[in-house]
Amino acid sequence: MKPAPSDQTRFARIRLALEQTAIAPGWRGPVFEFLMFGFKQGWACLFGGLILALLLGTHFFYPASAPLHRYDFLTLCALAIQIGMIAFRLETWREVAVIGIFHIVGTVMELFKTAAGSWAYPEASLLHIGAVPLFSGFMYAAVGSYIARVWRIFDFRFSAYPPRWTSFVLAAAIYINFFAHHWLPDIRLLLFGVTALLFGRCRIWFRALHHHRSMPLLLGWFLVALFIWFAENIATFANAWNYPDQADGWRMVSPMKMAAWYLLMIISFVLVSLVSPIRRPPAASANNGAMT
Repeated sequence: MKPAPSDQTRFARIRLALEQTAIAPGWRGPVFEFLMFGFKQGWACLFGGLILALLLGTHFFYPASAPLHRYDFLTLCALAIQIGMIAFRLETWREVAVIGIFHIVGTVMELFKTAAGSWAYPEASLLHIGAVPLFSGFMYAAVGSYIARVWRIFDFRFSAYPPRWTSFVLAAAIYINFFAHHWLPDIRLLLFGVTALLFGRCRIWFRALHHHRSMPLLLGWFLVALFIWFAENIATFANAWNYPDQADGWRMVSPMKMAAWYLLMIISFVLVSLVSPIRRPPAASANNGAMT
């Protein structure tokens, strides 16, 4: 049996066919490029989208009398999705390794934060560590999967990227502060300042169709954090976990949580950078200043 073509190869065929589509001058070109952008984003969100669909579907339809706890069912489904991503070569093994690290990093933080009362998992489960059901780690893995896939699918390039060791130090400081602020002063504002200092001039270049376009990397991170916050609202509505102010009924997650997701997403971005190249933008794009 011949091995299945890699995600890169299969997707490259679809993308190449779409990119070679003849488009008449005028408004059709920008519209088609926008649709391609959405198509690629949706493809990159495959893991996270499936997890969210499972959370909502089981919230509404999972039988209360089922012999398997809902959280355990979610864990098994998430594991099956991850295996499928590997089997169908939707992720490379190097990406899976980094995503696995982020899975562990997230689970360790979950153990600490649930013990500290920052949030809670209200339903029973057998597959858990302490008060944390194992499916929670896959939600962090979904963020890592998205960043790894969008990096590859959009052919990310970067201009004015700081020395890589500085990003590693920043990510470590962010992670430590998630724990340390329970006893020491919260240095979150300082971390935002350092992030702006390091990446304020950095632009991320991405290719939705024919040409690379760019935006400030800080803005790109904010947009990702915003959509993670939207997803978090869906997840808490589906009773995946509860914050203290949701114990008596669901209410929208505070927009202030976007700050935490912004910082946590930087950790994921830095981890993915271990296996994804930090490349310069194509000379033609950099010279003509293509922007979003």
